Amino acid sequence: QVQLVESGGGLVQAGGSLRLSCEASERTFSRYLVGWFRQAPGKQRELVARIFSGGTTNYADSVKGRFAISRDTAKPAVYLQMNSLKPEDTAVYYCAATTSSRWIRNEYDYWGQGTQVTVSS
Repeated sequence: QVQLVESGGGLVQAGGSLRLSCEASERTFSRYLVGWFRQAPGKQRELVARIFSGGTTNYADSVKGRFAISRDTAKPAVYLQMNSLKPEDTAVYYCAATTSSRWIRNEYDYWGQGTQVTVSS
């Protein structure tokens, strides 16, 4: 069982930046596909970014050029750097991990508890 803990959320003004962290209990975390998801009130959860074990990254169109996902090479962690934040980025952000091919359906095996990001206008 892999435990994921997110941190780094908070309140920021539009145009500002935040860096979210996802720390894992699994030392071989680099072997996992890791995704960052978000869910705003009244909306469905959506994939924001993901990073494969080999380093390939994908982003939702709405965050391309503003967000960057990366891995820590020294410890089991993945980060989401969020720049030029907009009020519509307000949501609870979750990290998730899997080694299963079910990632293609956004079905991940392990989820964190989420961290709130609020962007004021």
